[in-house]
Amino acid sequence: MRATTVRPQQSIKIEKETANGAARLGVRSVIYTSYSAMSALDVRAAMETTMLTRYLATLAITASILGCGTATALFAQSPSNSGEQAKKCYPPEYTSSGDFILPKNFHEWVFVGSPLTPNALNGGQANFPEFHNVYMEPCSYEKYKQTNVFPDGTIFFKELQLTLPGDNPDGSRTEPSGRGYFGGPLNGADSTVKDTKRYAATGGWGYYNFNHHEPKAPTAKLKPQTECAYCHQANAKKDDVWTQFYPLLDK
Repeated sequence: MRATTVRPQQSIKIEKETANGAARLGVRSVIYTSYSAMSALDVRAAMETTMLTRYLATLAITASILGCGTATALFAQSPSNSGEQAKKCYPPEYTSSGDFILPKNFHEWVFVGSPLTPNALNGGQANFPEFHNVYMEPCSYEKYKQTNVFPDGTIFFKELQLTLPGDNPDGSRTEPSGRGYFGGPLNGADSTVKDTKRYAATGGWGYYNFNHHEPKAPTAKLKPQTECAYCHQANAKKDDVWTQFYPLLDK
């Protein structure tokens, strides 16, 4: 069969279009054309190469769009770097009879302090012969940071922890870090809840005991004014809370 030729300007147009398309779309392609006359077979090959270049470019653009979409979704689902992820709140819960239910996940709350009153420093008869590991409900803490006021619904949870047996008359012991008092077994818990209407008779706070031994009770009854509230009202620094022992709250 007799081969036909294409005029030089036709081959130039094909070459430029293909090269420009490849450069614009970031797809590398080598097209063999010349500024001289081409056969029909050469023209067909050049056209097929051009179509392949455009196809590959389309795939590249599609992949780029999908990649951006995936990245956007990941950023939308990930916690922000500024730490503004919503905190989980733990409002007080009560039984139908009004008993306070043992708060959930209190070890995940905001730790505010751990005063210690060991027996050996209190004539062997300390009222709380343990570390008082105190946690504050996280959403109440966030509001307190903003207002410097304990809002209704605030819960403080005080988990009691005995010290390890002492080696010295003052109840202290010596460990690799030095002489001091070291945490031992857990020993029950107490809790206070703020509700100015519910606990008006005890200064706006309710006081509860979940046992002074393990395991902790699942519910607790409200303590009278004479058992807990009077001491808080007489001695606690701010709003019946021992903020003098909790630098995080002592503002």
